[in-house]
Parts: sequence; structure tokens; C-alpha cells
Amino acid sequence: MDKDRIAGAAKNIGGKIKEAAGKVTGDAKLQADGRADQVEGKVQNAVGGVKDTLRGK
Repeated sequence: MDKDRIAGAAKNIGGKIKEAAGKVTGDAKLQADGRADQVEGKVQNAVGGVKDTLRGK
């Protein structure tokens, strides 16, 4: 498993936590940051998946 996949998954989870905290506190910026982190994590995870495929794993 590529380290990009692990880091991407962690960033995605962190983004979900950030978004939820923003909803609870009513902080729109925190919610937006959380959604952005989720997107970034999903992209990083996908890049790691492509790397794994190219390596034949």
C-alpha cells in the first residue's frame, strides 16, 4: 500500500472531523476547511491507488 493512500485517508478523516466541529460550533470557515481537506484526502488517496496499480500491487 502506498503511503499516499494512508496519508489521504487520514486527511479525509481529519476533514470530516473538522467539518463536524464547524457544524457544531457554527463556524462556516471550519466547515469549508474540513470539506477542502476531505477533497484533498480523496485525491491523494486516488493518486496512491494509481501508484499501487502501476507497481502491480
